[in-house]
Amino acid sequence: MENRTEVTQFILLGLTDDPGLQVPLFITFLLIYTITLVGNLRMILLILLDSRLHTPMYIFLGNLSLVDFCYSSTVPEKVIAGLLIGNKAMTYNSCATQMFFFANFANVENYLLASIAYDRYAAVCKPLHYATTMTMCVGSCLIIGCYTLSLLNASIYTWNAFLLSFHKSNVVHHFFCDIPVVMFVSCSDRHVNELVLICLASFNIFFALTVIFISYTVIFINILKIHSGAGHRKAISTCASHFTAVSIFYGTVIFVYLKPSSRHAMDIDKISSVFYTMVIPMLNPLVYCLRNKEVKNTFTKIAKIVLRGK
Repeated sequence: MENRTEVTQFILLGLTDDPGLQVPLFITFLLIYTITLVGNLRMILLILLDSRLHTPMYIFLGNLSLVDFCYSSTVPEKVIAGLLIGNKAMTYNSCATQMFFFANFANVENYLLASIAYDRYAAVCKPLHYATTMTMCVGSCLIIGCYTLSLLNASIYTWNAFLLSFHKSNVVHHFFCDIPVVMFVSCSDRHVNELVLICLASFNIFFALTVIFISYTVIFINILKIHSGAGHRKAISTCASHFTAVSIFYGTVIFVYLKPSSRHAMDIDKISSVFYTMVIPMLNPLVYCLRNKEVKNTFTKIAKIVLRGK
């Protein structure tokens, strides 16, 4: 226990040591942070204000926006503050807290994407039975399950990482307390801990990917059976935005987490991490909003009411 508590803080090296890039990165991340907050908050409010959007599909999207909104308080906000004031130090407890919440929100998004895939399968393949297959009760149970499993996983991830001893180096080659890079600076034998990380991450990712793969395989088979061109377009439009979000999210997560850590690959990991901690939370509301007619109509309707009020 004394060895584990010897390190009282970690030094985060950030994305780059070049002073000339600090201001451009600050402006870029501040812009991304603002768009993320506004986009996700708008999505949440639209779903809350329009009773027509109180369906399982939009409840899933609302929770996805909520998770992305929370992401912004876990990672991007700390990065922006560090670029502004130049403080790269993070206490031991703060690092553990950031790791826990980041792992929690990442897992919630992982399971939500799988739940949305199942919802799209029910909507496209069983449209006549959709109202009875995907009820609000079923949707609520899936969402509660997503949060419960994610809290359990986040607890295991954090406990597994901070079970190691940190009494030599406290320099973290990253811009936030990500699990693999924090484990990398440990002075303990971390092979078992890395194996636990890879096995647990593999299970979570591939379980969700299996649900998504099966759902979309059946969806595409059913699309091929549709003879109407309009039917093809409607079915593809229903799934396109979700498929885009899934591709970006899992592509970067698998690249970062399902491989052994090494100092040589850390710079590449930093760039990949920017996508799933900052870019994806910003893109999700834009992708779902721009490709969803109901959401666009609701936004237009509310905007007109606000303008009339003024």
